[in-house]
Amino acid sequence: MDHITFLVAMVIVTALAFDFTNGFHDTANAMATSIATGALRPKVAVGISGVLNLAGAFLSTEVARTISGGIVDDSLVTPGMIFAGLVGAILWNLMTWLLGLPSSSSHALFGGLIGAVWVGAGRGGVHFDKVVEKILIPAVASPVVAGLAALAATYLAYRITARAPKDGVSKGFRTGQVASASLVSLAHGTNDAQKTMGVITLALISCGALGHDAGPPVWVVLTSGLAIATGTYLGGWRIIRTMGKGIVDIESPQGFAAESAATAVILTSANLGFALSTTQVCSGGILGAGVGRRLAEVRWSTAGRMALAWLVTLPAAAAVGAVAAGAVVHGGTLGTVLIAVAAVVIAAVIVLLSRRNPVHADNVNSAPTTSVRRSATAHAGA
Repeated sequence: MDHITFLVAMVIVTALAFDFTNGFHDTANAMATSIATGALRPKVAVGISGVLNLAGAFLSTEVARTISGGIVDDSLVTPGMIFAGLVGAILWNLMTWLLGLPSSSSHALFGGLIGAVWVGAGRGGVHFDKVVEKILIPAVASPVVAGLAALAATYLAYRITARAPKDGVSKGFRTGQVASASLVSLAHGTNDAQKTMGVITLALISCGALGHDAGPPVWVVLTSGLAIATGTYLGGWRIIRTMGKGIVDIESPQGFAAESAATAVILTSANLGFALSTTQVCSGGILGAGVGRRLAEVRWSTAGRMALAWLVTLPAAAAVGAVAAGAVVHGGTLGTVLIAVAAVVIAAVIVLLSRRNPVHADNVNSAPTTSVRRSATAHAGA
């Protein structure tokens, strides 16, 4: 622990702050459909999700290794670059949360790191072949796979239960949703908590506290799991509203199909070391479930705004990370302090703006499309 300087400690704290925002930003991935169909009460849902996110953090470390020694050259990375990348990721997470847009926390993190390392270490500091292989290709393929699987499962669910009493079918699938949503939470902890583990491990490698290609220590796994679990428990109600009610009026068979498809895709990819966006996978599953039910109304305008956010996330976070890295790398301690203060001020402004139109457990299932559209319009006008 002698190698851990003040800047490295600051990086670790900032990484855990990102992990916290990842938790409340992505709670919707696991629990939005279960809350929307009434399978779970909102506060019970986020409580279950928080516990299972913590448990999932201990299942695998393959994704953490992809980040700590895969997409960037750990021999060229400094703690200051990592700090700058995390600032970009956190600010993008908070902005999309304010707008209720389920963008990718994962891609925000990757973008922030790529932009910061590119400015701080040059183009050679980023392994673009690994970025394409481990991030971009899975980003395109995973929501399509999840969507097709959910579409097929939804179609079969309605065909098989076509002659059964509707109330009985709904009750049965709501019970099934408790299990499927729990599995998504477990998968989310396995996939997303590892990203913060990877960042902290990268910081420890960069300062000499760990050797190259090292995996995350147990204390890193534990603190990352606790941070994402705490954020999950608080519930990102704005994004839960969008995913649960803003994309499609979802019924319990669709919710079960979407959650089951997402779980299969996320857990498989986590064990292969692919750092997927759980947001994109779960959104793809919900869209597929919407298309799979005859006469279901899919709100393609909301889906379009989400897709646009997906496209913009990585380059936007990279731009912020690059600007922050310029100040940190060239400005030294003063530059680091200025970036930290600026980030705290911007985050506080976003939180204050969110209080103008609060979304919480008691109103999460009401008037979703109106609030999303109003937020998007306000953002566009700004």
